[in-house]
Amino acid sequence: MPERTLSVLDGSTFVIGDRSGDVRADEGREHGFFSEDTRFLSRWVLRIGATPLQLLGLDQAAHFSAGFFLAPVVDPDDSAAWSVIRRRLVDEVWSERITVTNHRHEPVRLHVALEVDTDFADLFEVKDGAVAAREILFHHDDTALVLAYAHERFRRSVEIVASRPATITRHGFEFTPQLAPAEQWSVDLTLTPQAAQPGAEFPRRTRRGDIDELTRAKAGELEEWLAAAPKLETDNGALARTYRASLSDLAALRMRPELHQGATLPAAGLPWFMALFGRDSLITSFQALPYLPGLAATALRTLAAHQATSRDDFHEQEPGKILHELRFGELTANGERPHSPYYGTADATPLFVVLLDEYHRWTGDDALVRELEPHARAALRWIEESGDADGDGYVEYARRNDASGLANQCWKDSWDAIQFADGRLARGPIATCEIQGYVYDARRRAARLAREVWDDPLLAEQLERQAAALRVRFHEDFWMPERGCCALALDGDKRRVDSVTSNIGHLLWSGLLDDDAAAATAERLLEPQLWSGWGVRTLGTAERGYNPLGYHTGTVWPHENSLIAAGLARYGHRDAATRVALAVLSAAPHFEHRLPEVFGGFPAAMTSVPVAFPTASRPQAWAAGAPLQLLSTLLRLTPAMREADAMLPQGLRRVALRRPTTSARRLGAVGSVNS
Repeated sequence: MPERTLSVLDGSTFVIGDRSGDVRADEGREHGFFSEDTRFLSRWVLRIGATPLQLLGLDQAAHFSAGFFLAPVVDPDDSAAWSVIRRRLVDEVWSERITVTNHRHEPVRLHVALEVDTDFADLFEVKDGAVAAREILFHHDDTALVLAYAHERFRRSVEIVASRPATITRHGFEFTPQLAPAEQWSVDLTLTPQAAQPGAEFPRRTRRGDIDELTRAKAGELEEWLAAAPKLETDNGALARTYRASLSDLAALRMRPELHQGATLPAAGLPWFMALFGRDSLITSFQALPYLPGLAATALRTLAAHQATSRDDFHEQEPGKILHELRFGELTANGERPHSPYYGTADATPLFVVLLDEYHRWTGDDALVRELEPHARAALRWIEESGDADGDGYVEYARRNDASGLANQCWKDSWDAIQFADGRLARGPIATCEIQGYVYDARRRAARLAREVWDDPLLAEQLERQAAALRVRFHEDFWMPERGCCALALDGDKRRVDSVTSNIGHLLWSGLLDDDAAAATAERLLEPQLWSGWGVRTLGTAERGYNPLGYHTGTVWPHENSLIAAGLARYGHRDAATRVALAVLSAAPHFEHRLPEVFGGFPAAMTSVPVAFPTASRPQAWAAGAPLQLLSTLLRLTPAMREADAMLPQGLRRVALRRPTTSARRLGAVGSVNS
């Protein structure tokens, strides 16, 4: 995200503005007060007199609050006559306290104004930079302003209440306090968004107390969240800070699905992906399982509740399919966008089964596995039937909603992600290699559940036969001996998409390759074409489409590297796994220990620092989960272990994870290593 912005968030409710606390959507199109996929405020600008304000200090110790310390711009030989502190808290509603202090030895009368505007834009409009005009209704008294918009049964409103009387118009609040020498004057403002639309239920939001009380309560909630995870003990300060930042980012992104009171699961990322995403929630929950297993349980239940039961080309749904994305904005509500929910992904469905088994391995929760058995069976049927529409044994995707669906429906879902070595784009239906790995893993894992929990040995045998046959067939169809690795995909004509990509690393994570192919793949991943020094690139440097700042065509994704490291360790390539893990972890301090969604694929020898990707989400869920997965790989954490079977690399002399005393007894044992 550009340096000029600062975010304060509480799950899917968030404020993005500049580093002085102002929201100016006309100067930074991502600015605003957002909730329910709607921008409730597009302008929130503080002015005190005619003199511009300058930032003196910024305090953001937690994701939900910020403090901005400001003063008027003065000449070098002058002193500021007054200063102002803005304290901001987001906790379903937005609370802000503005405090002005008079530094003169004489009384002063000030003109304090807050400029307010809104467009109630759909988040997709904001992202695309094309916001439609809307008729905004308003009413006010001497302490409150309400702005509202309605189109048929789609309704949005925001109420702004001041703790003091003010002169209020459609465009904001004005106060004229007179301050004695050294006197402070303050006003509290509460901004409450409300939403209503067919097919969705939103809580009625109310302010719950004073901003100071709320800040203390939120800080206590964050500490409880951190305390619920294993405690990391290490002599490496950077690792300790990265670990805490990852847990804090996952706390910041927590959504509270209406289906499960009190439970949370991670939204995908700020600013554009503060919503339920199937693939992202599943992978993040997998990464975090030894640390925060409750995320996985909620993600599985929530995605099961939205599992498709019929076919619909507009939403690209088919029976048994797991959703890609769920939205609530106006474009979705009126049917212009298919995200209510949208099912255009081919990998979330096998990943649902993968996570269900991994969750069971760590928790022993037979009850949830039995509860979700019908959903897992439906997912397996989708893999065999709709997912493999032409019956060739591979799960493919082909967009059915040409107007607003995704052309690529794998994790690399940008328009140019699936391309041949010469830069030509692959045409569908497309069967990417990593999805076949997920299918293989899902079948093997479901076989274990069928045998051990569902009491269905016949299903277990069938799934194991299918997995074994897929492994043989996959090597025959995907392996490229001339390139020493598997093809990225098979296109609609069953041709190998021959570019060298990071996707091959997922095959190690899923266990689809035999030992010889795995060894060759491990070597390929760490060759200069894919290896940047900060991690594995999404596309090799020798491929025609390579771009170190291409979203999926040359960048480095921390979450993907966490899966690659786990896959290398799975096949016994521990030195290679350690190299990948340390490279990604060493990038974290350059991003304030909070890994972004993606960063540039420039060689480390060229840049000496990881290069930021200009529009990367941060915080982002599976980037926050990446250090957790990497730590699990370095320590070789398993559900039944007592002591970690690992030799830590130089610089990590001691790492210990202490299980919280409140953890469930079957929650994966954590490890301790000294070297």
